[in-house]
Amino acid sequence: MKKILVLEDESSIRSFVVINLCRGGYDVIEAESGEEALKRLNEHPDIKVALLDVMLPGIDGFEVCRRIRATNSKIGIIMLTARAQEMDKVTGLMTGADDYVTKPFSPAELVARVDALFRRAGGDAEDAPEGEIWKEPFLLNTRNRTLEKNGQRVKLTQVEYTIMKMFMENPGKALSREEILDTVWGHDYFGEVKIVDVNIRRLRLKIEDNPTNPTYITTVWGYGYKWGF
Repeated sequence: MKKILVLEDESSIRSFVVINLCRGGYDVIEAESGEEALKRLNEHPDIKVALLDVMLPGIDGFEVCRRIRATNSKIGIIMLTARAQEMDKVTGLMTGADDYVTKPFSPAELVARVDALFRRAGGDAEDAPEGEIWKEPFLLNTRNRTLEKNGQRVKLTQVEYTIMKMFMENPGKALSREEILDTVWGHDYFGEVKIVDVNIRRLRLKIEDNPTNPTYITTVWGYGYKWGF
């Protein structure tokens, strides 16, 4: 069974979300506070995706996201917000979320986003070719989906891993934002292309010696990004 955590303090919205996810074949674990969500995650370590509301009493969704990412880089995280301001989207992604959905949303959109993230989080594990990709000073292990820089492990989310793999498999090739979006988030992704930029920014913070002057993932102005100079 595909297991997902739903953190939403408004019972009517939570019920709506739970019903549609159950129809989509998910085993839903519910929480109405940040504290309860963290407890449920400890009780159910096989949860693959977490759907986190941003506006909560006590610990908000951003803080829950931060705490999850401090110990778990594999789980998929989607932020649920009623606020459409750009800064909220960026904040959610920079704290470690993989995607965001703005209320109000359609059931079909929500389930499609969850399905896509669940696949990337390994819930429907696709057989990855065993092997390694070496681009000094990085070693990407495609069997256990890990990255090392100068022999030191770099903690990546599943989205960050997929972006990194795409770059390392295409050294020197300019990749458009749309191409990255389609490969990483899927052709049926409902969201904005800006999610690519924010995830690149987050990835640079993890792999670059100087994120403000990147040398590994460089910008191709007006187009996208490429690996190397």
